Amino acid sequence: MSDTIKKMTRAEAVAQLTGQGQPYEVTTQQINGQPTKVFANANPTLRDLYESTRSDATFYVYEDESYSFEQMYQCAAKIATALIEEHGIGPGDRVAISMRNYPEWVMAFNAITSIGAIAVAMNALWNSEEMEYGLVHCGAKLIFADSQRLERLTQCSDALQLDIIAVRPAGDVPVAAKLIGDMLAGASVEMPAVAISPDDDATILYTSGSTGHPKGAVSSHRNVINALWSWEVDGHGYRLINEVAITPINTGFQMATLLGIPLFHVAGSHAVLLSSYRAQRKVVAMHKWDVDLAMALIEAEKIVTFTAPAAVTGDLVTASKTSQRDLSTLQMIGGGGAPRAPEQVKNIDHSFKNAIPNTGWGMTETNAIGTGIAGGDYLSHANSSGQCSAVLELSIVDEQGTPLPCGERGELLIRGGSVIRGYWNRPEADASSFIDGWFRTGDVAYLDAEGFLYIVDRIKDLVIRGGENIGCGEVEAALLEHPCILEAAVYGVPDDRLGEEIGATIYVSEAVDQASVPVFLQQHLAKFKIPRYITVQNDSLPRIASGKINKRQLRIDAVTALGLTLE
Repeated sequence: MSDTIKKMTRAEAVAQLTGQGQPYEVTTQQINGQPTKVFANANPTLRDLYESTRSDATFYVYEDESYSFEQMYQCAAKIATALIEEHGIGPGDRVAISMRNYPEWVMAFNAITSIGAIAVAMNALWNSEEMEYGLVHCGAKLIFADSQRLERLTQCSDALQLDIIAVRPAGDVPVAAKLIGDMLAGASVEMPAVAISPDDDATILYTSGSTGHPKGAVSSHRNVINALWSWEVDGHGYRLINEVAITPINTGFQMATLLGIPLFHVAGSHAVLLSSYRAQRKVVAMHKWDVDLAMALIEAEKIVTFTAPAAVTGDLVTASKTSQRDLSTLQMIGGGGAPRAPEQVKNIDHSFKNAIPNTGWGMTETNAIGTGIAGGDYLSHANSSGQCSAVLELSIVDEQGTPLPCGERGELLIRGGSVIRGYWNRPEADASSFIDGWFRTGDVAYLDAEGFLYIVDRIKDLVIRGGENIGCGEVEAALLEHPCILEAAVYGVPDDRLGEEIGATIYVSEAVDQASVPVFLQQHLAKFKIPRYITVQNDSLPRIASGKINKRQLRIDAVTALGLTLE
């Protein structure tokens, strides 16, 4: 008989951790009329998460500034008090945040979600037109904005009625604006007493859809908390399977993570920031991504974990090969937003002395969780997005909605405790996105016999550029605002670093200077949404039998002309 001891599977580890009576016990509850898997013992609200993790440990480091968990809580309490007493903010009111990864982002977010209001984490890359749409659509009563965003606000319509709180202004502020420093002045105060329930709305994050304007994905406190606890289960499961501990290699320093991605995405706000509370992990924040600065911070702050899209972690892998920085404290390099090339997965394993690669698939609509994979499993299933999170269920269905067996490709559906309740004031989007409690992801995928998920295509008309979802319909609509553009088709073009860049083919009524089109689009779109490659035609765009533009052929033609290949 063989002496080989059978290794615990992930399914067995998760079952052990989430069983009845365990700290991470998972139960099924009726939420919004649907049976939903949730953690039985999870923090009921974000407010409870903040309160239960107050300590003098270092929490947030930004350049030469440092805040403990307790200091951040005290700052949030002051802002929360001012929001209620000076601005009349109450439960359910929408309060926007539009800024870089300053400490004030965290203070404002904590204050808003601690008093039952809804934090609208706006994309800081949006231009004035996009900002105005988001603010009007969600009905924001107040916005926290830094210098650059304040400037964009001045270009918005005079009809935009909301209170403005200026954060780190570089010059004069709008007459009606107040300074966040005034909110933070004075003695400590208690967090205002406000009753919040787990299923109250907590956040709105705008996500690009396949057509038209971005949609505001609405998450409850329970949705967010369940995502955070799910990552904890994944971590404990990995340790059970591999009989290892992810702890500082040298005792005597605090676990630390590097925030090199924006807080307005769930990867930054959830996977990095909010997941650090219960772990009492130090968050070292960057203003924006810079690989040389990142390596300096990893060395100086003894960074243990780093999570970012494939383009960013790819930068780190490449730069580390010639850097003299000591990156040996890194133990986990996570991913998400877009798939990594299998070669990058191997390079992470080879390039860093102690770091293991991990990744996952998730969406804004699932609060960033969905599937996860790490270490040896990732190396042996480099094209997979991993196995299902503890409080979620996956299903692959055909065009009629019939579940498909393992190995067969169909649309990926998902349901569970972290999935949003719906979109803000978009009933038509809810109707098309939810089926009997299941959320339609728009991804074509299959599951293998071990439960590993493989995403192979997209149904939704999206380009994923460096982890940013960009709706082709939104870019096409902006192009059609041009007086000389009669038809437009937008598609993804392969890119080694970002995964995809944006390409467009346009049919014009008269000669158009190709270089002038991106300049025109700056009025309507954030810079990252503007096509890098533009093909101009003097004839109508080709169409398929249904009358729709033959975007697939246009994409093939454009990619071929660029000397690239499609997978």
